[in-house]
This record gives sequence, structure tokens and C-alpha cells, in this order.
Amino acid sequence: MSQQSLKHIDVAAALIFRENRLLVCQRGAGGSFPLKWEFPGGKVEQGESFEAALRRELKEELGIEIEEATEMFACQHTYPAICRVSLKFFEVHSFKGSVSNRIFQTVDWVAVSELPKLDFLAADLPLIHKLTGQR
Repeated sequence: MSQQSLKHIDVAAALIFRENRLLVCQRGAGGSFPLKWEFPGGKVEQGESFEAALRRELKEELGIEIEEATEMFACQHTYPAICRVSLKFFEVHSFKGSVSNRIFQTVDWVAVSELPKLDFLAADLPLIHKLTGQR
């Protein structure tokens, strides 16, 4: 299967900071990319904007409602023989509600410097390198 014929997926993800820590989520053992770490968010549905997808996903996954967020990073990644992903990461400046884990194996607040120690999805690594000053 050529890279051009792979399914293309748009993904919106959130960066939520609290006291110099970033909210990260670990996928469950039974789904795709089991036990990999990621930032909360998910697939953009047809006819939906990245911002609308982010709002919907955070409500579904964490029970919070975004009040203010700004796009801060975008990248693309190809998972060979699976899909091509275009990601937009948004820094969430404020939200309503309390973060509650509704779907993940684990949800944790991690210092930015500790992010490289976690087994993140490959598509998230360019952002992690930017945040930690790595190449």
C-alpha cells in the first residue's frame, strides 16, 4: 500500500498545563496502539473543525468544557500500512469542570522534562521534542 493511498486522519489534541505539569493519557490495553501515551483529544469528524473536535473529545474523555484554547503546534506523521495523521495541538488556557478519567488506562500530570521517559505515540514526538528542546 502506497503512502498516498493510506487513510488520512485529522486529529486535534490538547495541552493542558497545571503547576508546570502537563496532562497526559495512557491508552487502554485493548485498543489500537495499546498502552501508548498521548495528549487528550481525538479524530476530527467529517464537517467538524479541529476546535470543535477538541471540545467534543475533551468533554467525552475528561468531562471538561474548554473556555479558551489556542493552536500552538501542527505536524504530520505516517504510520506505515495504517494511516497518515495530521495533528493540531492546542494549548488550553481555561476550562470548566474537573478532569476525570472516562476512557483511559491512566491519566497523569507530568513535568515537561519527564515526557521523553514515557512511551508516546510516534505522531506526538515532534511536539515533545519541541517542548523539551530535543532534536
